[in-house]
Amino acid sequence: MRLKGQTWEFKGKPAILSSATVVGPDEGQGPLSADFDYIYDNIEINEQTWEKAERKLLEQASQLAVVKAELTKDQIQFFVGGDLMNQIISSAFAARKLGVPYLGVFGACSTSMESLALAALLVDTGAAERVMAGTASHNCTAEKQFRYPTEYGGQKPPTAQYTVTGAGCSIIGKGGKGPVIAGATIGRIMDLGIKDPFNMGAAMAPAAADTIAAHFRDTGLAPGDYDLIVTGDLASVGLPIAKELLQKTGINMDETEFTDCGLLVYDIRNQTYVKAGGSGCGCSAVVTYGHLLKRLANKELKKVLIVATGALHSPISYQQGESIPCIAHAVALEMED
Repeated sequence: MRLKGQTWEFKGKPAILSSATVVGPDEGQGPLSADFDYIYDNIEINEQTWEKAERKLLEQASQLAVVKAELTKDQIQFFVGGDLMNQIISSAFAARKLGVPYLGVFGACSTSMESLALAALLVDTGAAERVMAGTASHNCTAEKQFRYPTEYGGQKPPTAQYTVTGAGCSIIGKGGKGPVIAGATIGRIMDLGIKDPFNMGAAMAPAAADTIAAHFRDTGLAPGDYDLIVTGDLASVGLPIAKELLQKTGINMDETEFTDCGLLVYDIRNQTYVKAGGSGCGCSAVVTYGHLLKRLANKELKKVLIVATGALHSPISYQQGESIPCIAHAVALEMED
């Protein structure tokens, strides 16, 4: 591993050995439904509480990833995971059932790439042979904790986003047919003073732009060197802001395909209840581990940069009038010939 600026370059070529995604009914009605491993037809995920439902999604995705890799749990050294719940309970309880040494992380909606970057680092440095990375979110748990319970029926503005009900896990190791994790750029906290939890795209856009700029500065690459650059969950509000911010620094995102996981996972024209698009830990996780890995495997894409974004506020900080600090972590995936 080589460090340059904010970026790790992985010389040992850690690869994604397998991945698995499990989603809820809204995601199953979206344009990526064929790319998910399992789709539930009810938002309750056949559980008695929203929190137990979220945990079940992550438990199932982790178990599927192990099976698809043709491994046993004993062959995985660490599980790196996190989620949006207080004390990251979904990941902790899923790790309890998985029975693998556990490293809990919190990056809010950036957790998918934070966990993947750390898993790749462990493998590349020789600290582990195989590591699982994973995260999950549930629409109703996020609404219950950060805003209002779904049953409240509060009106939401057009800038609001819809938390993805889904979980995504991957297993990282040496060799295999999966894409290589070429590098990862670790983001900085960016806070432009936005306090509105219903405008997360605008709040997170500066963090995405800052990390993308850092990645190009550290690596010497440009947007055109990637077939696709996708942000985590800026959705329809935040993506054009990030593009404009990058344009002001001399980075032209028109050189490549530049889109967002929150726009890919739903059909925002027909699924109008999602407002600006998707969000949540599960957003970039299910899009990456389902849709994007499939496109890489099919040789539709060769080099992809995934920039997952996260808002690091809490109900307490919001209630005390604090602004929303945000972060973005980027992971570069390459499909070798």
